[in-house]
Amino acid sequence: MHTLIIDTDPGADDVIALLFAMAAPETLKLQALTTVAGNVPLAKTSRNARLACEWAGRPDVPVYAGAERPLQRTPIYAANIHGREGITGVEVHEPAVPLAEGHAVDYLIRTLRAAPEKSVTLAMLGPQTNLALALGQAPDIVRGLRELVLMAGAHFNGGNITPTAEFNVFADPHAAEVVLKSGVPTTMLPLDVTHKILTSEERIARLRGIGNRAGTIVADILDAYAPQEMRHYDMPGGPVHDATVIAYLLQPSLFRGRPVNVEIDSREGMGFGQTAADWYGSLNRPANANWIVDGDAQGFFDLLNEHIARLP
Repeated sequence: MHTLIIDTDPGADDVIALLFAMAAPETLKLQALTTVAGNVPLAKTSRNARLACEWAGRPDVPVYAGAERPLQRTPIYAANIHGREGITGVEVHEPAVPLAEGHAVDYLIRTLRAAPEKSVTLAMLGPQTNLALALGQAPDIVRGLRELVLMAGAHFNGGNITPTAEFNVFADPHAAEVVLKSGVPTTMLPLDVTHKILTSEERIARLRGIGNRAGTIVADILDAYAPQEMRHYDMPGGPVHDATVIAYLLQPSLFRGRPVNVEIDSREGMGFGQTAADWYGSLNRPANANWIVDGDAQGFFDLLNEHIARLP
């Protein structure tokens, strides 16, 4: 059982991850969603998070809007991948349930200060700005954190926004530096693993064949989202990046990695936003992250199907 907060910037793959998580209440005790600008601006990521709650039949999950811009760098977005609304393949609308009152950073500080020691897992699916801001204001909140699980980074795979950088880190590398230095146990699911867990026509058809609204939504999103990734990377299928975080929380045995030292390059230049994972321990520095490099693709999609089938 995880007492869970999800920090997110939906985003097509984020929406799938949120549906996945909300279908597992027996394992993931979801407290709230906190949103951040990333794939699209904050107003749209916050709306899309609330849409995911609506589509999952989970109006009980509050959504708190957070940081509108990175700590230091100029904001960037990924509308070229996720569309102007942040989700392609489905119609979007204003959800019936409004945002929760208050700022996401204030919510994180208040909640983590009140939580029992090492009790809250924070899943981070976008730029890590909200947590970095919270740590800057209230460094004592680390006491309440059990684990951070991030979709972030790239090492063996290379980047997806520059030749060396993965988008979530590149969007706010200064925040990623703060988070990695927090001392909280951290697992990172980088492009190294997400580019090995790929869609196929059969896998998408199986999701559509569930016959419920959620299965159709996930299949429609993937039909629109996957082909552009396949063309760009010359891959046989499309990745579902952020959903791997939820699969890891539910069934970590599907994944393989090891503790390593990870450093963020926040210097201007070609390496800006790069995650340097010292896989072979060349620098003899203490490990600060569990770096995941491989996963069971069919096991992932079996788990996703099982959970999406539980939704309306």
